[in-house]
Amino acid sequence: MKDARILVATHNTADAELVRNLLRDEFENVFVSTDPNKAVDDFDRNKPAVLILAFNTLEKAEQYYLGLYRLSTAIHSAAHRTIILCGKEEVQRVYALCRKEYFDDYVLFWPMTNDVQRLPMAITHALCDLERSQHDAPASEMARQVRRIAELEELLERQLGQGDLYANTVGRSLKQAETEIDAAIDSFSKNLIEGSFDDALEGRNPARLQQEINKLKAQEIQQRFRVLNDAVQPMRQWVSEMKQQLVPHHESMHVLKTLAESLQPLVLVVDDDEFERSLVGEMLKEAPYNLLFAASGAEALGLLRKKRPNLILMDMVMPEINGLETLRRLKASSQFADIPVLMITGQSEKEVVLDCLKAGAVDFVVKPLDREVLLKKVARFLAESLAVRQTVAQAR
Repeated sequence: MKDARILVATHNTADAELVRNLLRDEFENVFVSTDPNKAVDDFDRNKPAVLILAFNTLEKAEQYYLGLYRLSTAIHSAAHRTIILCGKEEVQRVYALCRKEYFDDYVLFWPMTNDVQRLPMAITHALCDLERSQHDAPASEMARQVRRIAELEELLERQLGQGDLYANTVGRSLKQAETEIDAAIDSFSKNLIEGSFDDALEGRNPARLQQEINKLKAQEIQQRFRVLNDAVQPMRQWVSEMKQQLVPHHESMHVLKTLAESLQPLVLVVDDDEFERSLVGEMLKEAPYNLLFAASGAEALGLLRKKRPNLILMDMVMPEINGLETLRRLKASSQFADIPVLMITGQSEKEVVLDCLKAGAVDFVVKPLDREVLLKKVARFLAESLAVRQTVAQAR
């Protein structure tokens, strides 16, 4: 944590040095970025784990961060956390942005009479959160693995049951064979003793003949069947032991299956129009999906640093970064390129559609939205996305 790279961004050199000096004792790699013309280069070169926005207004901080999302090649793939230093008059607005996860945290920093140790503590929390996020598997991936474990349990149960059935079948077959052979020999012995074969025998001794036949049955035939039956016993014992060993895990498997079923696919809805976001949310609320909303392309790209949706519904027309540009930036990052994006547009012109598909969109829906069409397409591309991820994981 002491070696983590921290970048302090501001247009005021004195403020940058003030913040860097405050952090120097606890963190070794603190860098500053004060030249607006070098902002993107500074970020791409340092790839900070924590980005501190130390601007004197919230508007400048937003413009700086939006500029990074427009121009930086590293910001989409470099895992990082953002902390805004703000004054008392902007706390409510900053708080709202952090609640929406546009930024990660804020510190009431100006004037310096406030709790200056709050900043190092915020950085520590940010680094811990970043480390946890990098070690924790995404929920969807966890659900997939849990489902595979549950399927493995069911397969194992079936195989054990089949093995038990085979063992019992072999045992019954052996017992039946032994009975039938005994009966055949007894019949042969009876016929032999009663003289049915007189024409084929000369000078017989019935008692001696019966003794020899019994000896044959006891020492040869029955002994062979006992050997075969003994060979089946280890298989029966194995099946029994395996079932006993699985008993303690059954409850855990049941809990994991329930958990997997509760982890629903995550759908990110990106639209600057609050009414349109609400409309899409209403259309999808009865479906088994978790919904996440972003009011801009920049906000959506910011959310991807901590959330990984299974599908993105992207509006085409948005200010600052439109849907097509957001799509291109998302697909340019290897970390997010495999997330399917379904474009939502009020434009059905062939050129617009082709641009979206060329940029990597899987399909598009045209406003005004038709609920049935939207539900079918969402279900289709979610199923394809989960299938592709499972195939890739199995190949690895």
